[in-house]
Amino acid sequence: MNKYRTKLLIAMQVFPVVLLTLTVAASASAESSATAPAKEAASSHFSNGPSVTVPPVPDNIKVPPGFTAFLEGHGVGTQNYVCRPSATSRSGFAFVLFTPEATLFSDNGQQLTTHFFSPNPFEANIDPTVVGDRMIRVTWQDSQDTSTVWAKVHQPHGTATVDPNAIAWVLLDVVGAQRGPTGGDTLTATKFIQRLNTHGGLAPSTGCASLGEVGNQAFVDYTADYFFYKSDSQ
Repeated sequence: MNKYRTKLLIAMQVFPVVLLTLTVAASASAESSATAPAKEAASSHFSNGPSVTVPPVPDNIKVPPGFTAFLEGHGVGTQNYVCRPSATSRSGFAFVLFTPEATLFSDNGQQLTTHFFSPNPFEANIDPTVVGDRMIRVTWQDSQDTSTVWAKVHQPHGTATVDPNAIAWVLLDVVGAQRGPTGGDTLTATKFIQRLNTHGGLAPSTGCASLGEVGNQAFVDYTADYFFYKSDSQ
């Protein structure tokens, strides 16, 4: 009788330990399943490879042979202008772009990059109108790994007016690329960027025609599609 009682007591002591072990294992499995899709999404937050379809573009803003579009983002934001004296304007004053301010999204609405002007750390400033030792260039920064690229308009003719009621379509050459602080490199392979399918964004036709209006600012809504190209040898 004592033998069976001893076995029962042992079983009652072991059961809670087994139950706790099974509970911890199940919880770990559930957590792994819940985080797996997020990791997959993080690694594929851009449109990649052959799935990137670039629309027809004017010849002067085509990317040279040997490069392929590997990323696409749909930009939503503003083109930001400030009124300044202008030697080329009939009134002597004109709105000048001081920065774009936009966010690029994937087809399913996931945030991809931010878009703005910033100093390019790889390019010394040669613009006498800019105070600072680095050139100010149009910039894209990945929203996850913060890899960054800087670009300038392709020369000699890197713009095309496709819609007179919208900002131009543009081909840009990348002039600087930087990994994120933890080594992220989503954008660093980029060699060219196209801004296409633009809507809105033009500077206002009023509000900058006199000395008293100098300094006026205008934030004009726009949308555009951005295509990022890398070398076929990469």
